[in-house]
Order: sequence, then structure tokens, then C-alpha cells
Amino acid sequence: MSHPARVPSPEHRRGPLTRGLRRSPVAGVATLAAVLLAAGCAPLPYEPPAPTPAPTTDSAPAQPEAEAVTLDACAALETGQRATVDPASFPTGPTTASFADDVIDPIVTAPTPTLPVTVPSHDGRQVTVTDASRIIAVDLYGTLGEIVYSLGLGDNVVGRDLPTGFPEAADVPVVTGAGHALNIETILGLNPSVILTDATLLTDTARTQLESSGIPVVYFDEARTLDGIDDRITAVATTLGVPEAGAALVARTDQQVCAALAGVPADTGNPLVAFLYLRGSNIKMLFGPGSGADDLIREIGGQDAGTAIGLTQQYAPVTSEAIISAAPAAYLVMTDGLESSGGLDAMMAIPGLAQTPAGQNQRVVDMDGSRLLTFGPRTGETIASLVEAFYGVPAPDLSVVGTAAASADAGSTAP
Repeated sequence: MSHPARVPSPEHRRGPLTRGLRRSPVAGVATLAAVLLAAGCAPLPYEPPAPTPAPTTDSAPAQPEAEAVTLDACAALETGQRATVDPASFPTGPTTASFADDVIDPIVTAPTPTLPVTVPSHDGRQVTVTDASRIIAVDLYGTLGEIVYSLGLGDNVVGRDLPTGFPEAADVPVVTGAGHALNIETILGLNPSVILTDATLLTDTARTQLESSGIPVVYFDEARTLDGIDDRITAVATTLGVPEAGAALVARTDQQVCAALAGVPADTGNPLVAFLYLRGSNIKMLFGPGSGADDLIREIGGQDAGTAIGLTQQYAPVTSEAIISAAPAAYLVMTDGLESSGGLDAMMAIPGLAQTPAGQNQRVVDMDGSRLLTFGPRTGETIASLVEAFYGVPAPDLSVVGTAAASADAGSTAP
């Protein structure tokens, strides 16, 4: 099938992407974790890839393939028909990008894993997983935990990171400490049967301790792009022995992303948006290429300010000269970061921020930090919320978008 067009900036129209990921450097994300310790338009590949089959043994027969899914929302997006909204009517002033709720909607209830499987870990190892009954899923943004719960395996999770903070995980022990550092003693004390993680939280010492524990540890690609969502979901589902649930979740996620992108106005005004990472009074960084924020901003019809001023890394300290030179039309921040820095007035007191079009209009959009850069199964909701906050366009009800048709064949044990 042909790919639906996204909403490229008028000055930045691109051709189709291949399935290859635009990878962000591991060192960059690892450095961000270290900083925390010291104090977080081309078409998408909307045709879901064929599910990666789990290796089978004589005692674990392959599960049936899920039914084909018609991607109605993506087909509609492909027509390119969008709302005509006058950019002069877009909201100014501070706006919170909100969500109807924070719950997880599993694609299937309690799927039965087909194990053992041997899977490639992102660090180059081959890892055999024999048991998915006690899962620890941890990374800097809560992506892996969100995927596991969305696959219907939330009851198997025994340890989580702080960003995996939705209600279903509230009673699960947190295994990350100050600055999101892994607490290895806590992890091992929970007796996990498999650990899912990536490079965002790992020091060399933590990596050595985990891998010497005898527990299967599988690393995943930590890249923050929309293009990588399907592959990450598929990889996690394959690792846990539920590839059919993974294929169904990919299909639903793509549907919801398509529906959310369809809400982007035909003329966005191409706003220059600066994503600022704020934490307390000392940490103030401007994010740029490869951070994930750049991808979200581009997808909703804006330009990333960090990229526009020539940042070559994922983030850099905010300087008054750089932010005034960038002259962003809007700021995007995490809600908890904004609160930790003292609120909007304190933010505007940071040198340079008030001397920009965004500062003069106080056009600041904040979003829950546990949702903004997750790039997981709920990314459609993230995009829809951002579109509503930036452009005043009512967000679609994504709870009715997608399909449950594949769920019955995805290994559910529910009656």
C-alpha cells in the first residue's frame, strides 16, 4: 500500500522514508541520565510489518496468526484532506496539553506466552527467554513498561521505573532511584524471570551486575522517533512470546497515530517550537535533533528550534544568546519540570526566554513528562493532545479508533 502523507513544514517537504530507523546516539541519552543523577516530514511506515514469529520447540507450538486489519484511519489520512483553520486563531498564552485519562487499554487480556524464545538483544547478544511470569521493564521514559501493559501482560510486571506511573502500575515496586538510576539490589530482590531495558539507564557497573546475575536481560533500541515505535512493540512482544498480541497492538497504534495526525490543520503557520528541559533551578536545556521532541514537533507541522539554530546533539544548555537568536514562536516543556523550576513566572525569568515571540506571548505548552517522549502505544494520544494545545483543534476520541478484531486470535485467555 502507498504511505499516507504526514504534515511536512511548507519549507521542508521530504520524500518517503525507508523502514530504517533514525537512531539517536546512545551516549547522548546516557549523558542525560548522568545529568539527572547530578541534580528527561516524511511518511510513517503505516503498513504494519509482518509479525516476527517466535522460535518454536516441539513443546511450544506456534500460535495462529492474527487476522488482517483494515487501516481505515490511515487510508483517510492518505487523502490529505485537513481542516482549514486560520493560524491567527491559534491559542496564545500558556496551555496544558491534557489527556482524558491515564489508563492503559490492553490489546488483549492475559495472552499466553509461547516460550522459550531466543531473541537478539540491542547490544548484539542472543538471549533466551524461558519465563515471562515476573517481568521488570525499565527505561528513562517508561516506554517498555507501557508496551508490556498494553500487550496485556501487566499482571506479570514485578518492577518498574518512575515514568511507568499509570494507575495499573501504581502498586508495582519502583526499581529506580535518584536521577532514574537502577537499584540493582532491589531488582535482584524481586527475583525477575526477565529484565527488559535499554541504554538510557545503564552504567557500566549496572550492566555488568545485571548480566552476571543469570537473569535474561534484553536491551532494546532507545531511539526516540515515531518510525521506531512499531519495531519496538514487535521486539518486546517477540521477547515475551506474544507476537500475535504485538502485531495487533502495532495495528491499533498505527491507526491512532493516523487519526491524530489527520487533526493537524492544513496550515499550521509552521511555528518554530523550542523544547526546553527544566529541572529545578539549575538544569535548563534546549533539546534538538535526535531527542524525540524534534520528531513530535515536525509531525504536528512545526519546526524544531534546536535543529533550526544548528544544534548537532540531542540537547545543550540554554543560553540567552541562543534562545533569542532562535526566536521560537512557542515553548514546549514537561509539566513536572515546569513546576520544579517554580512555574511560568520563574521560567520567564530565565535569561532570554521572555525576549522571544514565545516569551512575549507567553505561548508555553506543557505536557505530563511521563507521556511526552514515551513513543509507545499511546503516542497517538500524545500527538492529538499536542495538536489541540497548539492549534485549538478538538482532539479526536482515539478510544474508538483502531481495532479489536485481532484480539481474539492474539492468545487471550479471557473467557
